[in-house]
Amino acid sequence: MPKIEVRRDRFFQLIGKQMTIEELEQTLTSAKGEVDEVDEPILKLELNDTNRPDLWSTAGLARLLRILGGGERPVYGFFSRPSEMKEVENRTVQVDPELKNIRPYICAFAVQGPPLDEATLIDLIQSQEKLCENYGRKRKSIAMGIYRSTLIQYPVRYDAVDPDQTRFQPLGGDRVLSLREINREHPKGQEYGSIVDGFPKFPFLQDSRGEVLSFPPVINSAAIGAVEEGDTELFVELTGTDMDSLLLATSIMACDFADLGYTVLPVQIQYPYDTPYGPTIVTPFYFQKPQQTEKTAVEKLLGESFSDEKILQALARMGCRAEIRSGTITLYPPEYRNDFLHGVDIIEDVMIGVGMDHFKPVTPTDFTVGRLSEAEAVARKVVMLMVGLGFQEMIFNYLGSRKDFIEKMQISGDEMIQIANPLSENYEFLRNSILPSLLQAESVSGSAPYPHHIFEVGKVAKKDPEDNYGSKTYNHLGFLSAQADAGFNLISAQLAALLYYLNVEYTLEETEDPRFIPGRAGAVYVQGKPAGVIGELSPAVLENWGIEVPCTAGELCLDLL
Repeated sequence: MPKIEVRRDRFFQLIGKQMTIEELEQTLTSAKGEVDEVDEPILKLELNDTNRPDLWSTAGLARLLRILGGGERPVYGFFSRPSEMKEVENRTVQVDPELKNIRPYICAFAVQGPPLDEATLIDLIQSQEKLCENYGRKRKSIAMGIYRSTLIQYPVRYDAVDPDQTRFQPLGGDRVLSLREINREHPKGQEYGSIVDGFPKFPFLQDSRGEVLSFPPVINSAAIGAVEEGDTELFVELTGTDMDSLLLATSIMACDFADLGYTVLPVQIQYPYDTPYGPTIVTPFYFQKPQQTEKTAVEKLLGESFSDEKILQALARMGCRAEIRSGTITLYPPEYRNDFLHGVDIIEDVMIGVGMDHFKPVTPTDFTVGRLSEAEAVARKVVMLMVGLGFQEMIFNYLGSRKDFIEKMQISGDEMIQIANPLSENYEFLRNSILPSLLQAESVSGSAPYPHHIFEVGKVAKKDPEDNYGSKTYNHLGFLSAQADAGFNLISAQLAALLYYLNVEYTLEETEDPRFIPGRAGAVYVQGKPAGVIGELSPAVLENWGIEVPCTAGELCLDLL
């Protein structure tokens, strides 16, 4: 969970009142936060709501607590909207068409205000880090740069450049390097260069005179990008791959600057290609859509009735503007929030805004006795029987890669469920069989004395067009034996013993399965329905896993038993 550090005096000044640590602890529950450590004058706070990146800064968290305590909801007049673009004078950013398939989006704004002091500079660095590392997935989807705007001549150019021919002195460096050399030699290049390394051209920011701002998402220049105490005019840009995430991060930073007493100046972004909000956009930009729910839904979920005025006051204490007409609540998210995805999110804000102490605990009126489900009872019995048969229980992940679940098993993968937006290709598919997991364990167990007998009772999922969700989850048993004389007689005897003690009658029929040796695999039928498969694993499959010992394996659907 995100953790931030705030200076006590500055934090309480922004909230508008002093608090004891105990009072702060109680108030932070409204932000799903807590005091992690007190190291005067620093307070280390832990925030447990990953949907609220606007709270990951001193100014943002103070804003919530200030409004919640009765302070006025700030009005930010510098936001453009689809129906109204703010004046920008000469502040423009021109985007290179070649960036469309590299790092397509950029947002920017400028600020003027009091000289930067040490505390403000530390807060800016912390906000930049939290937004880019946590919300921006380690700069993959959001990277931010802050510059001295007095050294910039508009228009700023966001270009795609040759990484070997383009050179500048990076921040923290002592000499001029090419972009490729920065990725190879500079600490930030080694950490973030892989984000763009695979592209023929790299993103690059420079002003109209060719003065370098940065090589996003890696490093600022040593000149314009070296912000220091005493600076009064700044230029802030954010680049990334998702427009909504980028706009939200821009809004959060702009609102934080405004709350710290700075004047925010909009910047026009000129795209040569279309974006979700058109080819020309002035940022900061209000893009959030209204969200609705019914007053009856609020009362049903929270367990009591509220007047319209009470609901609107609760939402106002959360920084939200709302209206109620004919029992329908319409909420307009504040500029720095985009976490209202469902009506339940409105209800949650009503609950927090009313106050957690308002709701009295209710003792349950129904008495029930917990018991094992039939599926769990069968699963536990199977585990005990398999252990009794000399097998060792294993527990595996349900997600895996195409290589492990499909290619190494020599199957088509038609029944496999694929994750649409996996964080890694190692967790791209939901397994439809336990056998790959068992083979993976066996592939790293060559140094252990043989024989090996392992099993798992776990879940698998398969596509099912007749199901409402298009897929169905099953409880399976998978078991594997690895030894020099492993053959069909061994696996058949193990199956017979297991089903005997489960009092299940079954039949075996020869089957063709690419995972097993032809003629050495049998389909298991229970009451005339296919319930599993057993057999000798194909040498090709074993070779794919790097296993050099003969193996037999079987899998049963426990739901059919």
